[in-house]
Amino acid sequence: MIDRLPVTTAVQGLLATLTGKPVGLRKVPIDPTTGKPHPPPYTLLYPLDHSGDDGTLADRGDAAVSDYQAAFVSGPAPGLPDSSGGDAQAQWMADKGRKVVERPVDGSPGYRYPLNIPGINCYQREAREAGGTSDASDAIITSVIRFRFYLETSA
Repeated sequence: MIDRLPVTTAVQGLLATLTGKPVGLRKVPIDPTTGKPHPPPYTLLYPLDHSGDDGTLADRGDAAVSDYQAAFVSGPAPGLPDSSGGDAQAQWMADKGRKVVERPVDGSPGYRYPLNIPGINCYQREAREAGGTSDASDAIITSVIRFRFYLETSA
């Protein structure tokens, strides 16, 4: 069986690295220095389906497919009380997050950015746009991507 928590931790860490912004798991990320919520921009990560297969046809290893939704959140400019989040910022964050599925530039196999899960190999990744908010009067604009990770235990 492939446990979900190590996968979630790895996905959360990879998105934080790629965007350079905090990633909250199902809630606004908390700034550890202040104990208060981070102001946007940030990413909200939601674990979705996780289905396992403990006896694949090709071998005796474990396999699983894990789905996640990432909401890339823009926000008002710090210090500007009447500003609001913008589409450009939300798309910039989503573009950074979409690098999860980027292949190496030299054409070698695998993915450009590793998904480090101890004892687990992610052999396929998918990303698809799932929408976002479209009303600029919301003050916060999001862009949403759903990710799917195909996993197997390492030999």
